Amino acid sequence: MPVEITSLATHAAERLRHRNSISHTFFPREAPRLAEASREMAERFLDGGRLLAFGHGPYATDAQHVSVEFVHPVIVGKRALAALDLSLAFADWVPAVLRPEDIVMGFGPPEGDAEVEEVLRQATARGAQTFALPGAVGDYAVAAPDADPFIHQEMIEVLYHTLWETVHVFFEHRERGFDVGASGFLYPFLGQERQDTGAALEQVAASIVAKAQDDERLREEAAEQGAEPLADAARAIAERVAAGGTLLLFGNGGSATDANDFALDCVAPPEGFHPLPALSLSLEPANLSAVANDIGPEAIFLRQLIAQARSNDVAVAFSTSGGSKNIVAALQEARKRGLLTVAFLGYDGGEIARCGLADFSLVVRSDYIPRIQEIHASLYHILRELLEVTLHG
Repeated sequence: MPVEITSLATHAAERLRHRNSISHTFFPREAPRLAEASREMAERFLDGGRLLAFGHGPYATDAQHVSVEFVHPVIVGKRALAALDLSLAFADWVPAVLRPEDIVMGFGPPEGDAEVEEVLRQATARGAQTFALPGAVGDYAVAAPDADPFIHQEMIEVLYHTLWETVHVFFEHRERGFDVGASGFLYPFLGQERQDTGAALEQVAASIVAKAQDDERLREEAAEQGAEPLADAARAIAERVAAGGTLLLFGNGGSATDANDFALDCVAPPEGFHPLPALSLSLEPANLSAVANDIGPEAIFLRQLIAQARSNDVAVAFSTSGGSKNIVAALQEARKRGLLTVAFLGYDGGEIARCGLADFSLVVRSDYIPRIQEIHASLYHILRELLEVTLHG
């Protein structure tokens, strides 16, 4: 339940630092188990397994996110891995398509989700590797990192990003399927024999902790430099919403799932919050594919914005690069139409920041996409809290 506060910026900084205290405890504890789980995931992918992910409501966006990260790697040169978001009808879909070599990942709120747990139970019985995020039923089952649903979801996002990253580490140590004949001794990771990965576990666990520490550093930077801009953005958005405006959110890939999650946090918020009007333009697959096919991918958000936008609305863009052409085109149109524009960016803010296309540019100054997205999640969740306080006290 949000509490009344005297300074939005102070509250934002405190909330960012509170997340660091949770992270500092959670990831050192979980890193050894996560390393072992990622090793088994790598083995299952090499055996033809798929990742089947699902959840209800905002936790379905985690299933979307983990699916796109495995299928469309953000690091050049990493392989595409079979992953699917089955949230739409997971209780029926998972049993219908499940194979014993698969990996099944269920997402839910801090208190758990009975339907998610039942599907995980069935998948375990059929031989799949299962992840309960959170829960008590699964090969990797974890208690919620925090009772706050926003913080819980953020820590789980870091968790599945580290799984994706470390699975590829094990691929480099333990590969199969390349016949290099008598020269095999020169290429130990390309031989028919799977390589022993036990020695890598300790290094992988340490790497997971280091990734969490990178996030903690970035959150501290945001607390020091980004709290005031976040508070200013909250006040400006609240004015538009109070005048009848709607938040129109959009992004690509993992950033699309951020847009979807933020929209759901507005319209179906946690207990104690009031609903806010919001739409995610990234949550329209028929529109996205139709515009991309008939006009081009640069127009997928522009076309929707032309159809949906009204003068009091707020355009909220997510772009880790700050230069995605379809994001730039939509923000340019939003500016022409008098919308308030807010952008969650990475690197140095890119073209969006340089060209002043956003009234508020919230920049995570990192060059690594998973870390940028993880801090974006903290920022938009805290922005949601600030909007609640500003609009409803």
